[in-house]
Amino acid sequence: MSLRIAVPKESTPGESRVGLTPDAVKRLASDTVSVVVETGAGERAGFGDDAYREAGAGIAADPKTLLDGADVILKVAPPRELEGGGHEADALPAGSLLACFMRPHENGDLLERLARRDVTALALELVPRITRAQSMDALSSQSNLAGYKAVIIGAGALGRIFPLLMTAAGTLSPARVLVLGAGVAGLQAIATAKRLGAETWGYDIRSAVKEQVESLGARFVDLDEGAPADMETERGYAKELAEAEQARKRELLASHVAKADVVVTTALVPGRRAPILITEDMVRRMKRGSVVVDLAGESGGNCELSEPGEVAHAHGVKIHAPLNVPATLPTHASQLLARNLSALLKPMIGPDGLTIDLDDEVVAGCCVTHGGQVLYGA
Repeated sequence: MSLRIAVPKESTPGESRVGLTPDAVKRLASDTVSVVVETGAGERAGFGDDAYREAGAGIAADPKTLLDGADVILKVAPPRELEGGGHEADALPAGSLLACFMRPHENGDLLERLARRDVTALALELVPRITRAQSMDALSSQSNLAGYKAVIIGAGALGRIFPLLMTAAGTLSPARVLVLGAGVAGLQAIATAKRLGAETWGYDIRSAVKEQVESLGARFVDLDEGAPADMETERGYAKELAEAEQARKRELLASHVAKADVVVTTALVPGRRAPILITEDMVRRMKRGSVVVDLAGESGGNCELSEPGEVAHAHGVKIHAPLNVPATLPTHASQLLARNLSALLKPMIGPDGLTIDLDDEVVAGCCVTHGGQVLYGA
Protein backbone atom coordinates (compact mmCIF):
# COMPACT_ATOMS: atom_id res chain seq x y z
CA MET A 1 0.00 0.00 0.00
CA SER A 2 1.42 3.41 -0.99
CA LEU A 3 1.45 6.30 1.49
CA ARG A 4 1.63 9.94 0.34
CA ILE A 5 3.15 12.58 2.65
CA ALA A 6 2.50 16.23 1.76
CA VAL A 7 4.56 19.20 2.95
CA PRO A 8 2.85 22.57 2.34
CA LYS A 9 4.43 25.98 2.09
CA GLU A 10 3.63 27.87 5.28
CA SER A 11 1.18 30.75 4.81
CA THR A 12 1.30 32.18 8.34
CA PRO A 13 2.94 35.64 8.28
CA GLY A 14 6.50 35.50 9.62
CA GLU A 15 6.70 31.70 9.51
CA SER A 16 9.92 30.81 7.70
CA ARG A 17 10.25 27.18 8.80
CA VAL A 18 9.23 24.11 6.83
CA GLY A 19 7.77 20.82 8.07
CA LEU A 20 10.30 18.51 6.38
CA THR A 21 13.85 19.17 5.23
CA PRO A 22 15.60 17.20 2.47
CA ASP A 23 17.52 15.02 4.96
CA ALA A 24 14.23 14.07 6.65
CA VAL A 25 12.71 13.23 3.26
CA LYS A 26 15.46 10.64 2.80
CA ARG A 27 14.54 9.05 6.14
CA LEU A 28 10.86 8.73 5.27
CA ALA A 29 10.73 8.06 1.52
CA SER A 30 10.68 4.44 0.37
CA ASP A 31 9.12 2.17 -2.23
CA THR A 32 5.82 2.45 -0.37
CA VAL A 33 6.10 6.02 0.96
CA SER A 34 6.23 9.06 -1.32
CA VAL A 35 6.90 12.62 -0.19
CA VAL A 36 5.58 15.63 -2.11
CA VAL A 37 6.63 19.18 -1.26
CA GLU A 38 4.90 22.34 -2.41
CA THR A 39 7.18 24.42 -4.60
CA GLY A 40 9.10 27.03 -2.61
CA ALA A 41 8.14 25.47 0.75
CA GLY A 42 11.73 25.36 1.98
CA GLU A 43 13.10 28.51 0.34
CA ARG A 44 12.91 30.72 3.44
CA ALA A 45 14.72 28.03 5.46
CA GLY A 46 17.48 27.65 2.88
CA PHE A 47 16.21 24.50 1.13
CA GLY A 48 15.43 24.86 -2.57
CA ASP A 49 13.21 22.62 -4.69
CA ASP A 50 16.25 20.97 -6.28
CA ALA A 51 17.47 19.79 -2.87
CA TYR A 52 14.11 18.11 -2.28
CA ARG A 53 14.19 16.48 -5.71
CA GLU A 54 17.68 15.12 -5.03
CA ALA A 55 16.38 13.68 -1.74
CA GLY A 56 13.63 11.83 -3.57
CA ALA A 57 10.65 14.14 -3.10
CA GLY A 58 8.21 15.26 -5.74
CA ILE A 59 7.41 18.96 -6.19
CA ALA A 60 3.80 20.15 -6.42
CA ALA A 61 3.06 23.44 -8.17
CA ASP A 62 0.17 24.48 -5.91
CA PRO A 63 -1.69 23.48 -2.72
CA LYS A 64 -4.48 21.66 -4.59
CA THR A 65 -2.02 19.44 -6.45
CA LEU A 66 -0.05 18.88 -3.25
CA LEU A 67 -3.00 17.71 -1.17
CA ASP A 68 -4.68 15.60 -3.82
CA GLY A 69 -4.59 12.06 -2.43
CA ALA A 70 -2.40 13.01 0.56
CA ASP A 71 -2.54 10.63 3.54
CA VAL A 72 -0.28 12.68 5.82
CA ILE A 73 0.26 16.46 5.99
CA LEU A 74 3.31 17.74 7.91
CA LYS A 75 3.24 21.45 8.76
CA VAL A 76 4.69 23.93 11.21
CA ALA A 77 1.83 26.32 12.02
CA PRO A 78 -1.82 25.29 12.35
CA PRO A 79 -4.16 25.65 9.35
CA ARG A 80 -5.58 29.17 9.12
CA GLU A 81 -8.20 31.25 7.41
CA LEU A 82 -7.09 32.39 3.97
CA GLU A 83 -7.04 36.07 3.06
CA GLY A 84 -9.10 35.49 -0.06
CA GLY A 85 -11.70 33.50 1.86
CA GLY A 86 -11.95 29.90 2.93
CA HIS A 87 -9.84 27.93 5.38
CA GLU A 88 -6.76 25.75 4.89
CA ALA A 89 -8.33 22.99 6.97
CA ASP A 90 -11.17 22.61 4.48
CA ALA A 91 -8.69 21.52 1.78
CA LEU A 92 -7.28 18.64 3.83
CA PRO A 93 -8.36 15.22 2.51
CA ALA A 94 -10.99 13.48 4.63
CA GLY A 95 -9.41 10.79 6.79
CA SER A 96 -5.89 12.21 6.52
CA LEU A 97 -3.38 12.78 9.33
CA LEU A 98 -2.17 16.29 10.16
CA ALA A 99 0.83 16.91 12.42
CA CYS A 100 1.89 20.45 13.38
CA PHE A 101 1.93 22.93 16.23
CA MET A 102 -1.77 23.34 16.96
CA ARG A 103 -2.16 25.64 20.02
CA PRO A 104 -5.26 23.60 20.91
CA HIS A 105 -6.14 25.65 24.01
CA GLU A 106 -6.88 28.67 21.82
CA ASN A 107 -7.98 26.97 18.60
CA GLY A 108 -11.19 25.21 19.55
CA ASP A 109 -12.91 26.26 16.32
CA LEU A 110 -10.07 24.76 14.29
CA LEU A 111 -10.33 21.46 16.16
CA GLU A 112 -14.07 21.31 15.44
CA ARG A 113 -13.38 22.01 11.76
CA LEU A 114 -10.74 19.26 11.59
CA ALA A 115 -13.07 16.80 13.32
CA ARG A 116 -15.79 17.51 10.77
CA ARG A 117 -13.27 16.69 8.03
CA ASP A 118 -12.47 13.43 9.86
CA VAL A 119 -8.84 14.55 10.09
CA THR A 120 -6.65 12.98 12.75
CA ALA A 121 -4.65 15.88 14.20
CA LEU A 122 -1.48 15.58 16.28
CA ALA A 123 -0.48 18.68 18.25
CA LEU A 124 3.30 18.77 18.53
CA GLU A 125 3.27 20.84 21.73
CA LEU A 126 1.42 17.98 23.49
CA VAL A 127 3.96 15.23 22.79
CA PRO A 128 4.58 13.72 26.26
CA ARG A 129 7.90 14.52 27.86
CA ILE A 130 8.94 10.92 28.41
CA THR A 131 12.20 9.18 27.56
CA ARG A 132 10.79 7.31 24.58
CA ALA A 133 9.48 10.51 23.01
CA GLN A 134 12.59 12.69 23.39
CA SER A 135 13.37 12.51 19.66
CA MET A 136 9.78 13.61 18.93
CA ASP A 137 9.72 16.57 21.33
CA ALA A 138 9.39 19.53 18.97
CA LEU A 139 8.51 21.94 21.76
CA SER A 140 11.87 21.28 23.40
CA SER A 141 13.88 21.43 20.18
CA GLN A 142 12.41 24.80 19.26
CA SER A 143 12.65 26.15 22.81
CA ASN A 144 16.34 25.28 22.78
CA LEU A 145 16.89 27.58 19.83
CA ALA A 146 14.70 30.30 21.37
CA GLY A 147 16.83 30.30 24.52
CA TYR A 148 19.99 30.72 22.47
CA LYS A 149 18.53 33.52 20.35
CA ALA A 150 17.16 35.38 23.40
CA VAL A 151 20.68 35.87 24.72
CA ILE A 152 21.92 36.99 21.29
CA ILE A 153 19.09 39.56 21.20
CA GLY A 154 20.04 40.74 24.68
CA ALA A 155 23.74 40.98 23.81
CA GLY A 156 22.94 42.95 20.67
CA ALA A 157 20.70 45.40 22.51
CA LEU A 158 23.05 45.96 25.46
CA GLY A 159 25.44 48.88 25.19
CA ARG A 160 28.33 46.89 26.62
CA ILE A 161 30.07 43.57 25.96
CA PHE A 162 29.39 40.37 27.89
CA PRO A 163 32.89 39.10 28.79
CA LEU A 164 35.56 40.42 31.11
CA LEU A 165 38.11 42.27 28.96
CA MET A 166 41.51 43.47 30.13
CA THR A 167 43.14 46.02 27.84
CA ALA A 168 45.95 48.57 27.99
CA ALA A 169 43.25 51.20 28.48
CA GLY A 170 41.81 49.42 31.50
CA THR A 171 39.63 46.49 32.49
CA LEU A 172 35.99 46.07 31.46
CA SER A 173 33.89 44.12 33.94
CA PRO A 174 31.63 41.32 32.64
CA ALA A 175 27.93 41.86 32.10
CA ARG A 176 25.52 40.24 34.53
CA VAL A 177 22.79 38.07 33.01
CA LEU A 178 19.81 36.72 34.95
CA VAL A 179 17.65 34.01 33.40
CA LEU A 180 14.21 33.45 34.93
CA GLY A 181 12.95 29.93 34.32
CA ALA A 182 15.26 26.94 33.95
CA GLY A 183 13.34 24.80 31.48
CA VAL A 184 14.73 23.93 28.06
CA ALA A 185 14.83 27.55 26.84
CA GLY A 186 16.17 28.85 30.13
CA LEU A 187 18.98 26.34 30.41
CA GLN A 188 20.08 27.06 26.84
CA ALA A 189 19.98 30.79 27.59
CA ILE A 190 22.14 30.21 30.67
CA ALA A 191 24.62 28.11 28.69
CA THR A 192 24.81 30.71 25.90
CA ALA A 193 25.29 33.65 28.26
CA LYS A 194 28.03 31.74 30.06
CA ARG A 195 29.78 30.90 26.77
CA LEU A 196 29.72 34.60 25.86
CA GLY A 197 31.53 35.39 29.11
CA ALA A 198 28.76 36.94 31.18
CA GLU A 199 28.41 36.56 34.94
CA THR A 200 25.35 34.33 34.76
CA TRP A 201 22.58 33.61 37.25
CA GLY A 202 19.52 31.38 36.91
CA TYR A 203 16.26 31.18 38.83
CA ASP A 204 13.34 28.75 38.88
CA ILE A 205 10.63 27.98 41.43
CA ARG A 206 11.69 24.34 41.10
CA SER A 207 14.62 24.03 43.49
CA ALA A 208 15.34 20.64 41.91
CA VAL A 209 16.86 22.37 38.86
CA LYS A 210 19.55 24.09 40.95
CA GLU A 211 22.03 21.34 40.09
CA GLN A 212 21.33 21.76 36.35
CA VAL A 213 21.88 25.52 36.53
CA GLU A 214 25.14 25.13 38.44
CA SER A 215 26.35 22.38 36.10
CA LEU A 216 26.40 25.03 33.35
CA GLY A 217 28.72 27.23 35.41
CA ALA A 218 26.00 29.66 36.51
CA ARG A 219 24.87 30.57 40.02
CA PHE A 220 21.39 29.68 41.24
CA VAL A 221 19.15 32.29 42.84
CA ASP A 222 17.65 30.43 45.79
CA LEU A 223 14.81 32.50 47.22
CA ASP A 224 13.45 29.76 49.48
CA GLU A 225 15.99 27.32 50.84
CA GLY A 226 14.18 24.25 52.02
CA ALA A 227 11.03 25.05 50.02
CA PRO A 228 8.89 22.11 48.77
CA ALA A 229 10.60 20.22 45.95
CA ASP A 230 7.40 19.12 44.20
CA MET A 231 6.92 22.29 42.15
CA GLU A 232 6.99 20.38 38.86
CA THR A 233 4.02 19.03 36.93
CA GLU A 234 3.87 15.53 35.47
CA ARG A 235 4.77 17.01 32.06
CA GLY A 236 7.94 18.63 33.45
CA TYR A 237 6.69 22.23 33.70
CA ALA A 238 6.80 24.46 36.75
CA LYS A 239 3.51 24.52 38.65
CA GLU A 240 1.47 27.70 38.60
CA LEU A 241 1.69 29.65 41.88
CA ALA A 242 -1.17 31.41 43.64
CA GLU A 243 -1.12 35.19 43.09
CA ALA A 244 -0.09 35.91 46.69
CA GLU A 245 2.87 33.54 46.38
CA GLN A 246 3.81 35.03 43.00
CA ALA A 247 3.85 38.50 44.57
CA ARG A 248 6.08 37.30 47.41
CA LYS A 249 8.51 35.70 44.95
CA ARG A 250 8.63 38.87 42.85
CA GLU A 251 9.54 40.94 45.88
CA LEU A 252 12.37 38.58 46.79
CA LEU A 253 13.53 38.53 43.17
CA ALA A 254 13.49 42.31 42.72
CA SER A 255 16.99 42.93 44.06
CA HIS A 256 18.47 40.34 41.70
CA VAL A 257 16.66 41.88 38.72
CA ALA A 258 17.93 45.33 39.71
CA LYS A 259 21.57 44.14 39.56
CA ALA A 260 21.26 42.52 36.11
CA ASP A 261 22.33 44.02 32.80
CA VAL A 262 20.23 41.53 30.84
CA VAL A 263 17.22 39.61 32.13
CA VAL A 264 15.84 36.75 30.01
CA THR A 265 12.40 35.46 31.02
CA THR A 266 11.12 32.06 29.90
CA ALA A 267 8.26 31.14 32.25
CA LEU A 268 5.17 29.58 30.64
CA VAL A 269 2.12 27.75 31.96
CA PRO A 270 0.61 25.52 29.24
CA GLY A 271 -2.81 26.75 28.18
CA ARG A 272 -2.70 29.80 30.46
CA ARG A 273 -1.45 33.38 30.39
CA ALA A 274 2.24 33.60 31.22
CA PRO A 275 2.91 34.62 34.85
CA ILE A 276 4.12 38.14 35.56
CA LEU A 277 7.66 37.89 36.93
CA ILE A 278 8.80 41.49 36.39
CA THR A 279 6.53 44.36 37.41
CA GLU A 280 6.84 47.99 36.31
CA ASP A 281 8.29 48.83 39.72
CA MET A 282 10.99 46.20 39.19
CA VAL A 283 11.80 47.70 35.77
CA ARG A 284 12.00 51.14 37.36
CA ARG A 285 14.66 49.82 39.75
CA MET A 286 16.80 48.35 36.96
CA LYS A 287 19.96 50.09 35.69
CA ARG A 288 19.58 52.49 32.79
CA GLY A 289 20.61 50.81 29.55
CA SER A 290 19.75 47.32 30.79
CA VAL A 291 17.68 44.92 28.70
CA VAL A 292 14.79 42.52 29.24
CA VAL A 293 14.19 39.75 26.67
CA ASP A 294 10.75 38.27 27.30
CA LEU A 295 10.33 34.89 25.60
CA ALA A 296 6.75 34.59 26.86
CA GLY A 297 5.44 37.38 24.63
CA GLU A 298 3.10 35.08 22.71
CA SER A 299 1.37 34.17 25.98
CA GLY A 300 1.09 37.74 27.28
CA GLY A 301 4.62 38.18 28.57
CA ASN A 302 6.50 37.70 31.85
CA CYS A 303 7.17 41.43 32.10
CA GLU A 304 4.29 43.76 32.93
CA LEU A 305 5.52 46.27 30.33
CA SER A 306 6.12 43.84 27.47
CA GLU A 307 4.46 44.60 24.15
CA PRO A 308 4.28 41.30 22.22
CA GLY A 309 6.20 41.55 18.97
CA GLU A 310 7.63 44.96 19.86
CA VAL A 311 10.51 46.61 21.69
CA ALA A 312 9.23 48.76 24.53
CA HIS A 313 11.26 51.48 26.24
CA ALA A 314 10.51 52.29 29.86
CA HIS A 315 12.54 53.87 32.66
CA GLY A 316 15.71 53.63 30.58
CA VAL A 317 15.26 49.88 29.97
CA LYS A 318 14.72 48.14 26.63
CA ILE A 319 12.09 45.41 26.80
CA HIS A 320 12.08 42.96 23.88
CA ALA A 321 9.12 40.60 23.48
CA PRO A 322 9.86 38.76 20.22
CA LEU A 323 7.33 36.39 18.68
CA ASN A 324 8.05 33.03 17.03
CA VAL A 325 11.75 33.23 17.87
CA PRO A 326 12.68 29.83 16.33
CA ALA A 327 11.53 31.14 12.92
CA THR A 328 14.41 33.66 13.07
CA LEU A 329 16.75 30.64 12.84
CA PRO A 330 14.81 28.82 10.12
CA THR A 331 17.51 26.48 8.82
CA HIS A 332 18.34 24.78 12.09
CA ALA A 333 14.81 25.16 13.44
CA SER A 334 13.46 23.32 10.38
CA GLN A 335 16.10 20.61 10.60
CA LEU A 336 15.26 19.90 14.23
CA LEU A 337 11.52 20.08 13.65
CA ALA A 338 11.75 17.74 10.67
CA ARG A 339 13.61 15.19 12.78
CA ASN A 340 10.91 15.47 15.46
CA LEU A 341 8.13 15.01 12.91
CA SER A 342 9.77 12.06 11.16
CA ALA A 343 10.47 10.39 14.53
CA LEU A 344 6.82 10.84 15.50
CA LEU A 345 5.47 9.59 12.18
CA LYS A 346 7.77 6.68 11.36
CA PRO A 347 6.49 4.23 14.04
CA MET A 348 2.97 4.70 12.64
CA ILE A 349 3.97 3.52 9.15
CA GLY A 350 3.66 -0.19 8.53
CA PRO A 351 3.22 -2.58 5.58
CA ASP A 352 -0.52 -1.91 5.60
CA GLY A 353 -0.14 1.87 5.59
CA LEU A 354 -0.73 4.24 8.51
CA THR A 355 -1.84 2.99 11.94
CA ILE A 356 -3.16 5.41 14.58
CA ASP A 357 -2.82 3.57 17.89
CA LEU A 358 -4.55 5.53 20.64
CA ASP A 359 -3.31 2.95 23.16
CA ASP A 360 0.19 4.28 22.52
CA GLU A 361 0.88 6.93 25.19
CA VAL A 362 2.75 9.17 22.78
CA VAL A 363 -0.01 9.19 20.17
CA ALA A 364 -2.73 9.44 22.81
CA GLY A 365 -0.93 12.33 24.48
CA CYS A 366 -0.79 14.54 21.39
CA CYS A 367 -3.85 13.42 19.38
CA VAL A 368 -6.45 16.21 19.54
CA THR A 369 -8.93 15.00 16.90
CA HIS A 370 -9.67 11.49 15.59
CA GLY A 371 -12.60 9.58 14.14
CA GLY A 372 -14.66 12.71 13.68
CA GLN A 373 -14.32 13.67 17.35
CA VAL A 374 -12.41 16.36 19.27
CA LEU A 375 -10.30 14.52 21.84
CA TYR A 376 -8.56 17.54 23.37
CA GLY A 377 -10.09 18.33 26.75
CA ALA A 378 -12.46 15.38 26.56
